Amino acid sequence: MIELNEPDGLDENEFFRQAILRISSSLNIELSMNRCMDFLKEYIPISGMLFSVYDPQMNIARNLAAIVPPGIPGPDDIVTFPKDFASWMRKKWGEGPGVRIINDMELEDFPLRQVLTRIWSKDISHLIMDLELESKRLGSFILIAEGKNRYTEAHAHLISLLHEPFVTTLSNILKHQEIKRLNDMLSEDNRYLHQENLKLTGDTIVGANFGLKEVMYLVHQVAPLESPVLLIGETGAGKEVIANAIHSSSSRQGKPYIKVNCGAIPESLIDSELFGHEKGAFTGAIATKKGYFERAHTGTIFLDEIGELPPAAQVRLLRVLQQHEIERVGGTESIAVDVRIISATHRNLEEMVRTGTFREDLWFRINVFPIIIPPLRQRIEDVPALVSHFMERKSRELKIRSLPLLAPGTMEQLLHYPWPGNVRELENVVERALILSQSAAGDGLLRFGNLPMPSKGEPRVRMGEEGAPLILEAVIAEHIKKVLRLSGGKVEGPNGAAQRLGLHPSTLRSRMRKIGIPHGRNSRNLYPS
Repeated sequence: MIELNEPDGLDENEFFRQAILRISSSLNIELSMNRCMDFLKEYIPISGMLFSVYDPQMNIARNLAAIVPPGIPGPDDIVTFPKDFASWMRKKWGEGPGVRIINDMELEDFPLRQVLTRIWSKDISHLIMDLELESKRLGSFILIAEGKNRYTEAHAHLISLLHEPFVTTLSNILKHQEIKRLNDMLSEDNRYLHQENLKLTGDTIVGANFGLKEVMYLVHQVAPLESPVLLIGETGAGKEVIANAIHSSSSRQGKPYIKVNCGAIPESLIDSELFGHEKGAFTGAIATKKGYFERAHTGTIFLDEIGELPPAAQVRLLRVLQQHEIERVGGTESIAVDVRIISATHRNLEEMVRTGTFREDLWFRINVFPIIIPPLRQRIEDVPALVSHFMERKSRELKIRSLPLLAPGTMEQLLHYPWPGNVRELENVVERALILSQSAAGDGLLRFGNLPMPSKGEPRVRMGEEGAPLILEAVIAEHIKKVLRLSGGKVEGPNGAAQRLGLHPSTLRSRMRKIGIPHGRNSRNLYPS
């Protein structure tokens, strides 16, 4: 590769012509980007390139097309930014478009440094060109190169020559996506296939690199294995989405994937539903029926709300885990089944074991690899990306042709609400707002005026000096310390901090270790009641 220091001697017209030929060489944007990148590498250091648009109202970026080498973790399709980034970005945009060289992220202004270090490793150089069409800022074209100090003013000058063809490319990407979105809404068959695909492979995991980063790390660790997984989290926190991700990332992908809500099956039918029955086993059993476990053979079964299983079903489930076989109701033969079990609960199974409502031996079997899914109020930084995701998806489902804008102040309202119903509540709130925004009497803006305000006992994001939000971890730490003082430093048991916070004791201890809050017998004097 020739690392160009000066453009002298280069025929800029020919450079411009060759770059245009490649970026417009195919309707497949990734193919044309690859061709263009191969050409640009002769003159500029490049490891990857992407087209991105920034939404200042929602303070998120959408990465529309990207080429990132396998050795560099790439950004999500939707990237959520810290609150103070929005004002910094508006100020920069007011300065007019240009090409920005970032050779060392640690030397940049704090808001930009904070964002870049979340997305890339520290040893990445950036060349960022603002793309503007008819005085309207569309987004950015970004080049990255491994290592620091890779870019010069000469490189920036060369890229600036390509502003017009690249802004046209970005505009075409946006138009192509809009046409595709409208076609999806007009085609009922496509919509049906899309929904069926979501059922099989799981919904988009928004926040995988932010609020759910630790959860996704554990998912990637356990998915390729055969170990049972227990998902612990509040109702609506996204346990089913995580279960889908585990199955679709496992070696059993493409094999049967059966979902069972244990709390929705009447106790009198649960054995028959889970393990099947023989013809004549009971009144109404007019034919032999395979249960969920037989149907899931060679694949995965997801047992949601496993804490609702009655004692008899718990015994039979234990046999499946220990001996990998089932017996149909009314049958005498054992049937071997090869099934991976993912279970989920919002209940405190450890407490249920102590009270005798859940078998201890079954608890040990399913709790091989627990994954705790934090509620939405503990990952409030994911709200903007989730709102954007649900607006896009629900607009397709409701056949809303043009995505409405958020009314001023609505995102702040959403960030201050504690979301007791978690992601599911947010999804429903967005859908209702979209429906209301289409009213003939409305102005087409998305509002959440009927969103109930939190009561005194519900946590809110506390504001610091001059209205700036405190770092979420600091707010959580302060709240935990307050509750520890109320409980005299006791974590577990009646009136302990875990019970007061509605958390599993092990969850609370893990979070305290992460934040750096001492606990145990020797620390109780730190939290006088």
